[in-house]
Amino acid sequence: MAVKKFVVGLFDDEAVLFPAVKKVRTAGYKLHDVYTPFPIHGLDHAMGLRETSLHTAGFIYGITGTTTALSFMSWVFNVDWPLNIGGKPHFPLPAFIPITFELTVLFAAVGMVMTFCYLCQLMPGVKKHIFHPRQTDDKFVMVIELTEKTNAEEVKTFLAAAGAQDINEQKAEAGWWFGRYDKDDEPYLRKIQTAANA
Repeated sequence: MAVKKFVVGLFDDEAVLFPAVKKVRTAGYKLHDVYTPFPIHGLDHAMGLRETSLHTAGFIYGITGTTTALSFMSWVFNVDWPLNIGGKPHFPLPAFIPITFELTVLFAAVGMVMTFCYLCQLMPGVKKHIFHPRQTDDKFVMVIELTEKTNAEEVKTFLAAAGAQDINEQKAEAGWWFGRYDKDDEPYLRKIQTAANA
């Protein structure tokens, strides 16, 4: 995985962070991510993130569950083991509704959870670089990726003018990996552990 350079800015207040995100996008810098200790309404739109497709995936999984339930029960009662039970029809739709409903909910729920974990890169053993030890505690962290056309000092000056308190430059793998944290991340983990024990 490629190692990239980032400029990390620490903010104390969401009221300062929100306009800073808009300024960064207007200036044309490549915004890698923003880490906050709680959800901020409208931040996704300010960052330019598109609307999630998770609800579409849930609909597809639900329809798959409905089709699976109706197809399997129809096959069992009409092809595999057709029985004449008191003259009842081989396709008693009202009797199929409870099982169809349950399988629809099961497919949609499990499928959406798995899709969410895949899209957000959440699963056991997955590790990501920690840009700041307090990024999900009480501080707001903005990470800007440095490209070939971006000057690090210019970005630092820009973040300082936008209200960032602590600004530093880091090298990190932008994606995720399995296993333990790299040695470069160990100081951050020690800070987190010290803060948790205090």
